[in-house]
Amino acid sequence: MKIYIKYMVSIRCKYFVTDVIKKIGLKLINVELGFVEFEGALSSEQKELLRSELLLSGLEMMDDKKSILIEKIKHVIIEMIHYSDEIPKVNFSVYLAEKTNHDYTYLSNLFSETEGTTIEHFIIKHKIERVKELIIYNELNLTEIAWKMHYSSVAHLSNQFKKVTGLTPSFFKSLKNKKRENIENL
Repeated sequence: MKIYIKYMVSIRCKYFVTDVIKKIGLKLINVELGFVEFEGALSSEQKELLRSELLLSGLEMMDDKKSILIEKIKHVIIEMIHYSDEIPKVNFSVYLAEKTNHDYTYLSNLFSETEGTTIEHFIIKHKIERVKELIIYNELNLTEIAWKMHYSSVAHLSNQFKKVTGLTPSFFKSLKNKKRENIENL
């Protein structure tokens, strides 16, 4: 049985959910960003206990198919940008359609209608947060970061970075207190 969980967007969330499930004593098969898989079905008491434990930390179980699909879209994007070393060579639209088994136009319309922003803007916000992270780590120069994040040029990266943050990447790098957003808040 699979249960989908809203706001489960980081490795930390996976650890927390795993701990909650062990504490309750449920038989776990798999924990991924956005869902958990159990051996067999859960009783209504077990579901309610899990629901209340997750709510204590701001996570929610989802039953609505559209909400589940929106969370799937978010998780595919987050995993691709923040947790993968290799961003796909295909367009994001093709990648999302393949990963969710839905037509991209449908995904795009549903996402915009539900979230009040486009998938493209959601991707850009996450890419810029990843760029901030890479700048802070100071292991790559801007050319390497632009290449790693699949920007066509440093100029393209810089323009997008400035549009989103109001700062140039170089100025951001020079700041003493570099501010990043939590993935959960994007």
